[in-house]
Amino acid sequence: MACFCPLLTVEQLPTFVYHTTGPIIALPFDNTVTIRCEARGNPPPQYRWTKDDLDFIPPHPATIRSDQLATDGTFVLQNKSLARFQGKYRCYASNKLGTAMTETIELIVPSMPKFPKENIEPIVVDEGEPFVLLCNPPEGVPPRKIHWMSIGLQHIEQDERVSVGTDGSLYFSHALQKDSRQDYCCFADFLRIRTIVQKPGGTVVVVAGPPVRTPSLLLPSGVQTEKVLLKGAELQLECVPGGNPTPKIEWMKMGDELPARAKLDNFGKLLTIAAIEESDEGKYMCLAKNSAGQAVHYFDVIVEEPPKWLTEPPHSQLTVIGSDVHIKCSVSGKPQPDILWRKNGNIFEDNPLNNKRVLDDTLVLHNATPDDSGVYQCEAANRHGVVLGNINIMQNYKHFSSSSTLKISFLPSPRAKDETPETIEGERFVTLQNGSLQISSAEKKDSGEYVCVADNSEGKSSIMAVLAVKGITTKKENCSSITQLMCQAEFADAIMNVNLNDEGVYTCLARTRLDGVNRTALLTVLDVPDAPQNVEITELKDQRHILLAWVPGSDHNSSVIEFIVEYEESQWEPGKWKELHKVPGNQATAELALHGHLNYQFRVYAVNAVGPGPPSEPTERYKTPPAAPDRNPENIKIEGRLPHQMDISWEPLLPVEHNGPGLEYKVSYRKLAVDDTWTEHLIKRHSFVVRNTSTFIPYEIKIQSRNSHGWGPEPKIATGYSGEDVPTAAPRDVAVEVMNTTVLRVSWTPVPPATLRGHLKGYHVNKILDERHTLSFPGKRTHAIVPNLDAFSEYTLTVNVFNKKGNGPSSDPVTFNTPEGVPEQVPILTTSNAQKESIRLVWAPPLVANGILTGYLLQYHLINETTKEARDSWEMNITGPDTTHWQLEGLEEGSLYLFHLSACTRAGCGPPLAQESSDGNWRISKAVNASQSFHVIDGLNPGTVYTVRLMAKSLLDNASIFEDVIQTQVTGAAGQPRSISTKGWFIGTMCAVALLTLIVLTVCFMRRNQGGKYAVKEKEDLHPDEESQAMNDDTFCEYSDSDEKPLRGSSCSLNGDDAVGDGVSRDSLVDYADGGGEFSEDGSFIGEYSGHKRGGSVTEPNGFGPVSA
Repeated sequence: MACFCPLLTVEQLPTFVYHTTGPIIALPFDNTVTIRCEARGNPPPQYRWTKDDLDFIPPHPATIRSDQLATDGTFVLQNKSLARFQGKYRCYASNKLGTAMTETIELIVPSMPKFPKENIEPIVVDEGEPFVLLCNPPEGVPPRKIHWMSIGLQHIEQDERVSVGTDGSLYFSHALQKDSRQDYCCFADFLRIRTIVQKPGGTVVVVAGPPVRTPSLLLPSGVQTEKVLLKGAELQLECVPGGNPTPKIEWMKMGDELPARAKLDNFGKLLTIAAIEESDEGKYMCLAKNSAGQAVHYFDVIVEEPPKWLTEPPHSQLTVIGSDVHIKCSVSGKPQPDILWRKNGNIFEDNPLNNKRVLDDTLVLHNATPDDSGVYQCEAANRHGVVLGNINIMQNYKHFSSSSTLKISFLPSPRAKDETPETIEGERFVTLQNGSLQISSAEKKDSGEYVCVADNSEGKSSIMAVLAVKGITTKKENCSSITQLMCQAEFADAIMNVNLNDEGVYTCLARTRLDGVNRTALLTVLDVPDAPQNVEITELKDQRHILLAWVPGSDHNSSVIEFIVEYEESQWEPGKWKELHKVPGNQATAELALHGHLNYQFRVYAVNAVGPGPPSEPTERYKTPPAAPDRNPENIKIEGRLPHQMDISWEPLLPVEHNGPGLEYKVSYRKLAVDDTWTEHLIKRHSFVVRNTSTFIPYEIKIQSRNSHGWGPEPKIATGYSGEDVPTAAPRDVAVEVMNTTVLRVSWTPVPPATLRGHLKGYHVNKILDERHTLSFPGKRTHAIVPNLDAFSEYTLTVNVFNKKGNGPSSDPVTFNTPEGVPEQVPILTTSNAQKESIRLVWAPPLVANGILTGYLLQYHLINETTKEARDSWEMNITGPDTTHWQLEGLEEGSLYLFHLSACTRAGCGPPLAQESSDGNWRISKAVNASQSFHVIDGLNPGTVYTVRLMAKSLLDNASIFEDVIQTQVTGAAGQPRSISTKGWFIGTMCAVALLTLIVLTVCFMRRNQGGKYAVKEKEDLHPDEESQAMNDDTFCEYSDSDEKPLRGSSCSLNGDDAVGDGVSRDSLVDYADGGGEFSEDGSFIGEYSGHKRGGSVTEPNGFGPVSA
């Protein structure tokens, strides 16, 4: 018989084989854009994409090959529809074990560049004055090249006086008569997309002026600029001067020499340093000089880095259940990257209660379980970029002990389709203690597939073996041999507590009397390196420079990546070991430069791919002699918190850097380009204040360290300014140009630099209508666009400059008026009094007219009630600006009309308000007494617009003698406090006060009667009160039945009288409006409904019943 070793299928987490990296820039002539994502895994992974953090589903096969998306995650976008696919994509590859994800893949679909349409005003400039022709080229696919040419495509000649800046503008250090021309054209050439766009030509007129001009800097603005670049990028510093004669430019690096890689271009105006490094950081200065003076500008250059792996991305791990898993994400970058952890694409949160911890750059899974298996993502990001690593963590639980259950099944060969295995039974079949199956007297029919399944509380595993019983033509007794198939439920990759003694070659031998087969496997155990031995110190040129040597220990089958030297000193931080130096793994020595006046110990440890090994034994103590400081303080900060002082601070030396006792600092300062002599102070602290300085004056500062054994090296020079103060001058020549009803262009002459008294932050434009509004415009500028003005309004405008300290004085105010605009929409439009061929329209004027109303535009349409489309349309102008109702005649009986009404000024008509001709459902009250001047309506809904109509006889006669629109007030609205009169405590208090008052009055009355009687009745008869007289009349504000306008405002009181014979509430519509509303002469109340608050609900015993109009 023969035994065949089965092929085992191993489950595998998803791992990316290839994916597209971004950003992807789609060019106009690219027919398609392909975004790829391929991963391997078992089971095979399924793919999912997100776009801008939302699930992305392929829209249709014409643009995306969805058949590929299911197999390898790749999709293809067609050029004609690329714009809608612009965004940031991620690919997720998932199977049942976990999910891997890619970094963000950004797809950029640039639009075709073009200059905006604009009218370019001629530039009039004095001869000798500097000026700039702005290009403002559009954004597009780099690289971009700027050309200045004439209409005839002749290049504008450039030299030291005339040159193109890196921003594309054309700079003239001073104007000459020959600069006058009408065809200065800017061309932007986008080489990658083979496109050139042109800006319309500009005109320059040069008039006679003074011949000599003091130097100034046209570019950049201000006194100081901060430049932040990525390591390896190209540094470009540009200074474009103005002045006559043409100023010369000088470049220098403060406190150091310019790098040898620095080169000058564009006639010395552009300083370029290729592949910038950290050593290129610092302060640079450009100096523009001519015979009339000089101007300077400072650049603070800062070099930063995107995130990157310190060594390599974290490795995947295969661990055993119950062990601790540590995943370290070692990255560097400037600024220091922030690390975000995910599991299977979902954000992983620190959970101390569940032993899942995120500790800085390390993720710890304590006592890991099978649920902790998955793909973990470490994503490190700063403002310059992102790196992402996928780490597969697989918990192996296929280790079965003696408590496991074994089940062996058999499938005969050949077998029927879908045949299920049968359990092995019979005397010839014996399951041994180690799980193997022993078959006695093997027969031909025993050929087939045998399945052994082992399971326990931690999982299940199975293995299949194929048995083929060969026919033997020789002795019969060969058939009686015993066959043993091994069914061990224990795998080599799950050996518990593997140690170095388990290394070696393992052989599996399967043998019968007929034949045999064997398999060998080499087991290699990886471990951290052993500690180095024999660490020895050898002095080099002096006692502060030594050579440390050691003998490496065993690397345990994983090459040493690096050796790390640590030190401990007994003076400042005894017992604390710190890293001092690193050397590559193929080197066993390290040259060390030591600080003076310290008592050192050293030790070394090795690091391989498994991790850091144990440290060596520490060396004997090694004491260095004292010496002068090796370096000076760094990160000098110069600030001016008060106008007449300068605050200087710096990072002090570390204690181990003192090199000896008596550390002090010498602070030296002088005015830049003014003083030759340094003012010096010797101090022990790490800050110093210079008092009684002039306001905002540039200084040179240097800090040198010293101790009792000497001075540190010559320090670098830093540059800063004394304290700022508010500007002293206001912008001049403020002018406004009204561009439209809501937008204004304001221009001014900048303040002289000497009056700024600080770093220019920008300008404030203050517009004043009913209240003051301030707009801030940063940087150096001479004009600004002011939006969001109100039409048809008078404004006052001022401009002031501001710096870090505050605002300068305001300019002289400029008053201007914005033109008329179109009105806002009318707030209310209702239809009523519909008759056979006419209808009445009632509306309110717009709340904001934006001008002087000239009338209204009425458009009305006959509507097909089935299709809701207009069958016919008409238009009419209503010229009366005070008109608020209109009777429209000549309509078709029973037809549906749609009305649009717009308010108009001389600037045009505003947006229309629409209303259909439906007359709605009316509610009718009981008859109103003709002698009554008011009527109370209750049962209305809060915050609702109603049309109120007064009928002469009945609603069916359509004889409306008064109609108006009102809006009820919202009860209990947010921000409106409830009436205190409804509070129980308030009512009780008022009752108590009333009772007390009544008692006091009774006592007073009784005392008065005791003292005599007064002729009150006689006085009342001689001077009758008008209000009392009115209350004695038989009727209350009675009107004649023949009065044509019964609801016109009355001079009688409508408030609070008790003697009314009809028994209804005494509140009027004027009370309903808090006493502030009155009817106009025609009885209209429309002008008041939206401008006043309404009171609370008023009730009447009898409500309304619904009536269909």
